[in-house]
Amino acid sequence: MANGSAQSAMTLRRDTWWVAPLITAVVLGSFGIYSTWRAFSNADFLYEPYLSPFYSPYILASWWPFSPALLILWAPLGFRATCYYYRKAYYRSFFLAPPACAVRPLAKEGSYTGESKLPFILQNIHRYFFYAATVILFFLWVDAFKALKFEDGFGVGVGTLVLFANAALLSLYSLSCHSFRHLIGGNLDVFSKCPTRFRLWGKASALNEHHMLWAWVSLFGVALADLYIFLLARGVITDVRLI
Repeated sequence: MANGSAQSAMTLRRDTWWVAPLITAVVLGSFGIYSTWRAFSNADFLYEPYLSPFYSPYILASWWPFSPALLILWAPLGFRATCYYYRKAYYRSFFLAPPACAVRPLAKEGSYTGESKLPFILQNIHRYFFYAATVILFFLWVDAFKALKFEDGFGVGVGTLVLFANAALLSLYSLSCHSFRHLIGGNLDVFSKCPTRFRLWGKASALNEHHMLWAWVSLFGVALADLYIFLLARGVITDVRLI
């Protein structure tokens, strides 16, 4: 009887295994709520010469009556939603499938289909979201360099550093992506025939080892960059001119 109860238990782990998925759920849920609000608000996203990363590139189209952020955010959000690391994170935190290592999933036994059916089969287009997000990343770098140009000429403000830091963190997240690593070193049978690609693949692999770190740091970075510009536009804080 005791053995049967043990087998039917959710887990025999006695540590606080639930803390990690709970924190992940709170952070990802908070980011989702914040980014959705900011994307639909269509306000307080520009404080010259700073543009919120949620609205970059800033596209004004007469045929689009909604927030311009909705025209571009699908790419970076789709890139994160299909990211190999984030899949594990939100599968555990929101779907409890499974909640943690050595913990029984809440789904009915035998119902697991992996990513072979809708909607999770869409995870297989991750590399295409990577390509689209790379285009957005290019414009984020453009905006960072534009943040060096003030009304009185060249300058550096705290906002300039914020935008450069955001672009750099997002670049590290993208360059540590499995799709980029495959793009660099995939479809090769003999690395010795392509020494340059092999070196690039090695560097991408080194970054890939810390993909989880860049995923989290860049998530906080992009949210804080938008928040900084939002507070400037609202007049809550003042930008400090360094140069």
